[in-house]
Amino acid sequence: MQSRGHIGIIGAGLGGLAAATLLRRGGYRVTVFEQAPAFARVGAGIQMGANAMKALRAIGLDAEVRRIGFRPDSLLNRDHDTGAITNELPGGDVLEARYGAPHMCLHRADLHAALAAAVPAEDLHLGRKLAGIDQDAAGVTLRFTDGAREKVDAVIAADGVHSVVRERMLGKEAPRFTGRVAYRTVFPAALLGPQRLNNSRTKWWGQDRHLVMYYITAARDEVYFVTSQPEDPSWMTPESWSARGDVGALRESFSNFHPEVRHVLAACPQVWKWALLARDPLPRWVEGRVALLGDACHPMSPYMAQGAAMALEDAVILARCLGEAGIDGIEAAFRRYEANRKPRATDIQSLSAENTFLRRPGGTDWVYGYDAATAPLDEPGTRRQVA
Repeated sequence: MQSRGHIGIIGAGLGGLAAATLLRRGGYRVTVFEQAPAFARVGAGIQMGANAMKALRAIGLDAEVRRIGFRPDSLLNRDHDTGAITNELPGGDVLEARYGAPHMCLHRADLHAALAAAVPAEDLHLGRKLAGIDQDAAGVTLRFTDGAREKVDAVIAADGVHSVVRERMLGKEAPRFTGRVAYRTVFPAALLGPQRLNNSRTKWWGQDRHLVMYYITAARDEVYFVTSQPEDPSWMTPESWSARGDVGALRESFSNFHPEVRHVLAACPQVWKWALLARDPLPRWVEGRVALLGDACHPMSPYMAQGAAMALEDAVILARCLGEAGIDGIEAAFRRYEANRKPRATDIQSLSAENTFLRRPGGTDWVYGYDAATAPLDEPGTRRQVA
């Protein structure tokens, strides 16, 4: 097949790899540039809601995620101390019948590995940190810190919350510390002893903090939890998942939670901690032959489990727009992508920051019912429903 053009993708995260797979399938030559010298297995779980699973279906990975992941019986929400159920969205076959795809929980690294395996090694360049970007009518030149230069027809910047491309496009941005931190960990379920987790994805809601826990393997032999809680503003780290947290301090901060929560916290051997920072929606995602994707353009708080889902939806819509464009239509395809994706992603970004999703019944259809593979391209993706 003759290449329709050469697209450079900055960043080999979930969104960048998804876009690479889809664009290669659409006839584009694709090169992915990743600054990390190797992929690390970060200890984190991830939820793939029905909308994300439909995007993975378009990529060709839904069967693999079903094979390796945990499909919860429900999305369960409980009061922090009494354990009273505030909302339970049925999962399993019921959710799949309702939304056309399941809700799955798995290890983030396993999902990343599946996406990475779909991109040929010769198209993936590790250890390439972007230093600068220039574009003209003929294309885009990428400059790297090792002195190398690459000329491509267009660029997709999937380089995350610290996006170099976004800064070149819109100027340096100073995120706001929310006054909150998150703790997370993955550990063997055997450490829980005979009292294991139930078969739901459970979120425990406190007055000013919460904790989400679930299995992340089909065998239910690994447990993941993530929290959010207030923190003194003097504590700050870069947006990294690598800072070690104090397990004792974490247990103390959830000491008034239900015994089931305290049991899980007592069993976990170690935790990691990171600052939760906020960013405002961007005025634009596209500049000529350069387009932002995923966290580079809509980083969001981790309260809806939709950050990765939005990146996957971006990849599917962007590939569809480029699939209908030739090499001379890339700029128009990028503008079409932005017009379609920006309103929906902004609504998800806003609702996620509110941290109310799923606590009470309702408000899930516009999120989980959406299918990026079949949605109209010339109107915005399904948006928040306001009563």
